[in-house]
Amino acid sequence: MKDADASSILIVRDPRESARKCSLTPLRGRPGIELRSWTRDRAIDVGACTLLHPDGPPLTRADAGRRLLLVDASWRHLPQVLRDLRGDLARRSIPPGFVTAYPRRSRTFEDPRTGLASVEALYVALAALGRPRLDLLDGYRFAPEFLERNAASLAALAT
Repeated sequence: MKDADASSILIVRDPRESARKCSLTPLRGRPGIELRSWTRDRAIDVGACTLLHPDGPPLTRADAGRRLLLVDASWRHLPQVLRDLRGDLARRSIPPGFVTAYPRRSRTFEDPRTGLASVEALYVALAALGRPRLDLLDGYRFAPEFLERNAASLAALAT
């Protein structure tokens, strides 16, 4: 794996997810963002990263010194992807109080009530680290509604 600075973002994506519906598709080729495809039962060396994970303590600016890792997969496949990650992973969650604007309609699996679309989670994570990037929401159809619904929580992160 090449060396990555703390301001970079690594996204490991399950290719079974629809690229057409994926909120991260507009981020391809953006500076500081590396996308890797996950293949079942193949180890992925990610190095030292802060892994966005709902079971970790909330992100703070103290976590800003590590590369940010986001896994883009269905909640059902997440455990499989996590088993294949190799590296020094510090689990951190999105600070509480954020709500998605992405309309969810799973027929086979219930998403957590507090889950965000991947691009929303990435946006909030960077804001929590003190590195907000409004450009991440360029091309995200639900960006205005997401920003409106979360204005107070985002303002709290800025202080």
